[in-house]
Amino acid sequence: MAFDCGVQTASLTNVGMRRSVNQDSYCLIVADTAELWRQRGHFLMVADGMGAHAAGELASKMAVENTPYLYNRYLELSPPEALEKALRESNTQIHSRGSANTDFHGMGTTASALVILPQGAIAAHVGDSRIYRLRGNQLNQLSFDHSLQWELRASGQLTEGSELAAAVPKNVITRSLGPNVNVKVDLEGPHPIEMGDVFLLCSDGLTGRVDDPELGTIMGCLPPHEAVKTLVDLANLRGGPDNITVLIAKVVGNEAVTAAAQAPPLTLGGKKELKPVHPGVWVATGVCALATAFLLLRGLYPLAGLAAVCSVIAAIVGVVKLYSGYSSGTQLAGNRRLGKGPYTNTPCGPSPAFFTKLEQTAGELKQVAVDGNYNVDWAEYGELQRKSVAARQANPVDSVRQLCKSITFLMNELRTQHDRKTSDSTIKY
Repeated sequence: MAFDCGVQTASLTNVGMRRSVNQDSYCLIVADTAELWRQRGHFLMVADGMGAHAAGELASKMAVENTPYLYNRYLELSPPEALEKALRESNTQIHSRGSANTDFHGMGTTASALVILPQGAIAAHVGDSRIYRLRGNQLNQLSFDHSLQWELRASGQLTEGSELAAAVPKNVITRSLGPNVNVKVDLEGPHPIEMGDVFLLCSDGLTGRVDDPELGTIMGCLPPHEAVKTLVDLANLRGGPDNITVLIAKVVGNEAVTAAAQAPPLTLGGKKELKPVHPGVWVATGVCALATAFLLLRGLYPLAGLAAVCSVIAAIVGVVKLYSGYSSGTQLAGNRRLGKGPYTNTPCGPSPAFFTKLEQTAGELKQVAVDGNYNVDWAEYGELQRKSVAARQANPVDSVRQLCKSITFLMNELRTQHDRKTSDSTIKY
């Protein structure tokens, strides 16, 4: 019987509208066996590279290749400890590569990883690529942006809405993998997982153009494979100045629900120690062994067999007790968890403001198609728009889905025809 992973996942990365190279990288590994699920869970990661001469592209690629490999290698460590060590090791490798080649000097990358485990969700992050969780109509940001703006705000030096806040650039990050010998990795969780929870990992190419209420509404109303397309399209429609990467995991099975898994708590700093065994166990083992030999010499075979069985049982009891060991360390149980997240809580869901904003985007896109004389199936587009309006009151979730489908449909039409025109206009030698 095939293992049910309990999650639906989708991923999409795009170069954006103004970049020629995609410096984002990502990794998505869904546990395909019960053993892998118990030991290491599902692994998701986004990295946004920085640096000239393809350095950023290399840095992000190294991060998403090395981190999951190392995470699964350190099986003697608990998942959060293994994840932290894997990111530190990745930092060392990226830094070494950058130091060895002048073209790659100073290269770096953000790194945000999420591990979905039987005990809950563990997040590890460096930089400003974000990790979100949608639960019901609340979107929670589980990661802390390592940016100048967020750091100043956390230290009390910046007031939300002030002139200074408006003047501080949002894209200046204070921490990344690669530039320095050492890096501090933030760990969060484990956050208990409930049925229907939706997790999102993304680069700032998305969050710079799509706000949190929109993110949460689209995550909640669309299945993952539709949501990633819609989010990337929206970011591109609003300028797409940066690379865009989106990963979504939705909990759809009890296997991924924390309460249903009933897994033992994660332990930090734990190690197996030999457990003391009462001397009487070893004495009993030795006495029974000697009795077995004596009875065999006397030819009392039935009694010798019984003594041998007793000796084996006593030995087994002793060995089991000796190696059952106990795990010392700090247990992440109850309300005890790493980090201080969630850091933001945003209400979301189908609302008049959401529909107004998306309909405005759809209208602007339609105007581009008309002005560019694109050959669009307007009947199909109109039907999707009609379905969205018709469902607005009775089924707002479906209304959101139909409206988003109309935008992705029109974007696909324009993208396909634009690519065809570009190909046709290319000079062939």
